[in-house]
Amino acid sequence: MANVVTLRQVEELAGQLLPEQQLRLVNHLSRRLAAAARKPGDRRCPRMQERAQREAAADALLAELDAIAESISGEFDSAEDIRQIREERSSRL
Repeated sequence: MANVVTLRQVEELAGQLLPEQQLRLVNHLSRRLAAAARKPGDRRCPRMQERAQREAAADALLAELDAIAESISGEFDSAEDIRQIREERSSRL
């Protein structure tokens, strides 16, 4: 019989990885599962297919936002922007 690894063992091993390696593992697993959900005729897991569609839509949106961000010139201070938003909200109250 082949070695059987439990989810708990995998989680423990993954916990020993550096955070960057954990992210790479998550990315790898996500891509694998998304690819499995996209196989034609595979109706075993409709939730995974829906999730893959949502991920594809999110990826498209992020790509569009990246393109917009690249087209904007100038420097931005997000901390200052947040302070201004907070001040505006507190002045309304």
